[in-house]
Amino acid sequence: MRQNIHPKVNTEGIVCTTCGTRWNITTTRNNLRVEICANCHPFYTGEQRIVDTAGQVDRFMKRLSQTQNRQAEIAKGKTKPEPAPKKSLLKELYGDDA
Repeated sequence: MRQNIHPKVNTEGIVCTTCGTRWNITTTRNNLRVEICANCHPFYTGEQRIVDTAGQVDRFMKRLSQTQNRQAEIAKGKTKPEPAPKKSLLKELYGDDA
């Protein structure tokens, strides 16, 4: 077998950044990380907690509240003006004598 042609093998494994669980596997990469794993994923744990590592839920809630406020302001400002009385086309063309 030829020497120095194979990649270096590590046994560090994978680390979950949410709960800190570590799995020891044999890999050629260093510092493998996952955001969520089977130990902390809501589907597997049965809990309905939100794991928000990137702040996506906060951004969504902020946009939602801004949109709701804007819609409420539009609804308050919208008062239907009374429609102008319709004129007869004949009266418009021939005057009041028709």
